Amino acid sequence: MRLLITNIRTLYQTEGQGEEKKVVSGGQMAKVPSIDNAWLLAQDGVIIGYGDMVTVPETVADEVIDATGRLVLPAWCDSHTHLVYAAPRTQEFADRINGLSYEEIARRGGGILASARRLKEMSSDDLYDQSLERLHSVIAQGTGAIEIKSGYGLDLEGELKMLRTIRRLKENAPIPVKATFLAAHAYPLEYSQNKEGYVNLIINEMLPKVAGEGLAEYIDVFCERGFFEVAETERILEAGWKYGLKPKIHANQLYASGGVQVGVKCNALSVDHLECVGEPEIEALKTGTTMPTLLPGAAFFLGMHYQPARKIIDAGLPVCLASDYNPGSCPSGNIPLLLTIACTQLRMTPEEAINAVTINGAAAMELDREMGTIKIGKKANLILTNKMESLAYIPYDYGNNPVDRMILNK
Repeated sequence: MRLLITNIRTLYQTEGQGEEKKVVSGGQMAKVPSIDNAWLLAQDGVIIGYGDMVTVPETVADEVIDATGRLVLPAWCDSHTHLVYAAPRTQEFADRINGLSYEEIARRGGGILASARRLKEMSSDDLYDQSLERLHSVIAQGTGAIEIKSGYGLDLEGELKMLRTIRRLKENAPIPVKATFLAAHAYPLEYSQNKEGYVNLIINEMLPKVAGEGLAEYIDVFCERGFFEVAETERILEAGWKYGLKPKIHANQLYASGGVQVGVKCNALSVDHLECVGEPEIEALKTGTTMPTLLPGAAFFLGMHYQPARKIIDAGLPVCLASDYNPGSCPSGNIPLLLTIACTQLRMTPEEAINAVTINGAAAMELDREMGTIKIGKKANLILTNKMESLAYIPYDYGNNPVDRMILNK
């Protein structure tokens, strides 16, 4: 299959053949390389050429798309989701409006524990069917690669049920899917007075089984006051490394929990959330390669204060944005809306926000060699937008889907 796109108003996130960009940081995030009046050629799902229309090759293509007035850019790379879940948590939405906090709901058996109960009641086939429907929904809004976590099982069978569902999605989805093992999401009620026992269960029983079936690339821990403390987090992540699972961490959502520092210490691929970040966390991030990943959709939905994106970028660090799609604190995988929130509330420029969900999002899933920029040899997972003037129109036109067509595997 050979696809030629012509008359592209602007082709964004282009990368020269001599370049090897894995991440953009600091002031670099304000720039998105582009070519006006461009063409792009793909064959069997891989980019094989692009440039200015004056250089468009005479070639036979199976399909030609005239993109007059439209933009083309790499598909979004959403590096943090909980897309596999059994049911929404609508009652908690009303409870928060009536004054209950996220932590109070959790203490009453809601939150993650409620999702775990519902997961046990749902068949594997129904779980897969619902999750596949959600996956196709976010793809239609521009997502071209995604990470999905477990964490609503909280016992061996429940976690395996989730991870096997993620594996089915990976086998059947038209986009790359990464799997993360997150049994350390909350303590089950039966272990509320025996936290050491649950940590041992994760390390000694769950991890060997997950690794033995090859069900995950990553391991994650909710490092937060009232959930998993720093010492427990470090112990679980070190055990994950022994099985080849690279760390990611839920860090500093509710408090300055020490999660950022332990993430850097354990060479985590990313530390995610980061509502509570100050100078100690920024200084720690400067000493490693751990990606700061911001989830402002959750802050928006929970009515919390937003992440200090400007402080992180101005310190010369990279920023990644991800949806945190989940049934409780962010029931949306809508990346275009996330871009609006990032621009209006985190004061990121449109260019910074786009970099955060393309090249930096790819890096946060170790997909930087195949996704995130327009480069010969990379996947042609592309967004063809509606007619618009520039990238800034995507977050400006909030609430609307900018995607005219998703180009995947062509």
